[in-house]
Amino acid sequence: FTSLIHFIKRKMPHEEKRGEKREKKEESSDSDSSSDDDFVGPSIQDAAPTKKKRVLEYEKVYLENLPSGENYERSFMHRDIVTHVSVTKTDFIITASQDGHIKFWKKIEVGIEFVKHFRAHLSPIIQLAINASGTLLCTVSSDKAVKIFDIVNFDMINILQLGFTPSLACWVVREGDLVPEVAICEAGTNNIHIYDAKGESKPIKTISDVHFKPVVLMSYCTTHDIVISVDEGGMVEYWSGSRNDYKFPRAAKFESKVETDLYEFAKSKTVPTCIALSPNDDYFATFALDRKIRIFKVLTGKLTSVIDESLPHYSELQQVSQIMPPMEFGKKMSVEKEMTRSNLIKFNNLVYDESGNFLIYASLLGIKFVNLKTQKVNRLLAQKEHLRPLSIALFQGRPKSLSGTALTVEREASDNPAFQDQCTDPTLVVSAYKKNRFYLFSCRSPKDLSSVDNERDVFNEKPTKEDIVSATEEKGAPRLYESATIHTTMGDIHIELFPKECPKTVENFCVHARNSYYNGHVFHRVIKQFMIQTGDPLGTGTGGESIWGGEFEDEFSPKLRHDRPYTVSMANAGANTNGSQFFITVCPTPWLDNKHTVFGRVVRGMEVVQTISNAKTHPKTEKPYDDISMVSITVRTPFIL
Repeated sequence: FTSLIHFIKRKMPHEEKRGEKREKKEESSDSDSSSDDDFVGPSIQDAAPTKKKRVLEYEKVYLENLPSGENYERSFMHRDIVTHVSVTKTDFIITASQDGHIKFWKKIEVGIEFVKHFRAHLSPIIQLAINASGTLLCTVSSDKAVKIFDIVNFDMINILQLGFTPSLACWVVREGDLVPEVAICEAGTNNIHIYDAKGESKPIKTISDVHFKPVVLMSYCTTHDIVISVDEGGMVEYWSGSRNDYKFPRAAKFESKVETDLYEFAKSKTVPTCIALSPNDDYFATFALDRKIRIFKVLTGKLTSVIDESLPHYSELQQVSQIMPPMEFGKKMSVEKEMTRSNLIKFNNLVYDESGNFLIYASLLGIKFVNLKTQKVNRLLAQKEHLRPLSIALFQGRPKSLSGTALTVEREASDNPAFQDQCTDPTLVVSAYKKNRFYLFSCRSPKDLSSVDNERDVFNEKPTKEDIVSATEEKGAPRLYESATIHTTMGDIHIELFPKECPKTVENFCVHARNSYYNGHVFHRVIKQFMIQTGDPLGTGTGGESIWGGEFEDEFSPKLRHDRPYTVSMANAGANTNGSQFFITVCPTPWLDNKHTVFGRVVRGMEVVQTISNAKTHPKTEKPYDDISMVSITVRTPFIL
């Protein structure tokens, strides 16, 4: 006890010193704070607080009710290039082609079924217009006629013979209106003619004081009784339907356009090509010729956000972060420029999902699903498909045959098994640049419904000569080819195949190529002055399988040796373990004879092989630092045994 007292006494002076130090620190901090008070200018405390991260509640549930398949599940044909696709609230899908034909399709539990085919016009269809309830369709063409269809009964009910060439049409009808009015614009003038869609070919009223230039775009907001129209000068105007005698709408919360941002297009010297209204009619989104997406509030006309999809923006992104391999990017850019020159970019439209939280549209990279709350791209479809999506339409929900009580978001998010059987089949209907097909993107992969021979492209029309060849190949005859072209991100490699000497190996390679199995596979193993290897879907050298599943046996031939560079041979992990991986040598490798099956030789594009073999690689994995991949493989010259 006494020793403890002495110990405490020895420690006390030090504690007193520490207390003095604390007092000095407090005094210095007080003096610092007083000096800060005397400082003139902004301090760090004046800085704005960090913004909270925007979060969309139930985001996962919303995304689960949108198409998620990266590849299209099915495609169907028209006789000519498909220009328009639309989805109605009555579960119908309507497609139109360049030759004036339209087709009605019905959404069923899984997929769609064909209903009826009309040769509606003798000239290209300019526009498909569907009323808000999804019961009436109006088709516009330059043949001076407008056709009216009853969608539910898939029948044409009226023809409006016009004394002028129409440029576009828009339904101006609300629920409960006795007269289904349709507004039709006269090409080359500022006249807008209002017709009774089920009546005579005489206009009810002609409006010529809204615009000073020809009208190029119209959309009707049924909730607020507002027609939004745009002329070729980029001027946006508001007017209403017959209930307000086609005057300025009562619901609009501005008296002069000076209070709005509706002069945005005129100031930017551009013209919008489409208008998409949100499900609650509070917002409208536009896509313009300058490739910028602008979102406005309907009632105030205020601009809320802008999404830049312009080509200079993509070029800048490519330079900064290289969003894709240079050769692939160059090809996509040339397609975009050609679309602009041919004015086909006008078919690039916008679609809201049923919640109004996501904006969906086709872009250079694929089909984007943009979260409007977080301003981020949540999903990207068709990125690996060899097509440029254009016009899109979204079916979301349940076919009427399956629908019961409407589910709330909370019920959708719940784990209650009673709600699980009320399945949905969200489907995105897509047309593509210069394609006579339209494509269905769903939540299913094409592999879920296909065998080894890919049958996702349905030939529902009389095919052309090229289609006949393609159809024959798709049915499995032939499965062997004598040549192939490997399209890589560094260039094309042309190879000669040897189906006679090693038929099974060549069949495995060709069927994989036809089924797009190799698309996007990287060259995962590159050894300078030796070989380049690819064909592994995992990109690690440990994956891949044959078209039959698993592995298959070697096929050695005394005629085919590793006695020269640019030999195409199967990679394996020992005898009779061939899957999907293969390699191309850049020098003679005789020690590989009777260990790896030779099934081809490079006949053109040797410089591409050399370029890939000289790529900088990781010293341990032998994988290039910058990914080099196969875009696709094209097989040619069928071989018959």
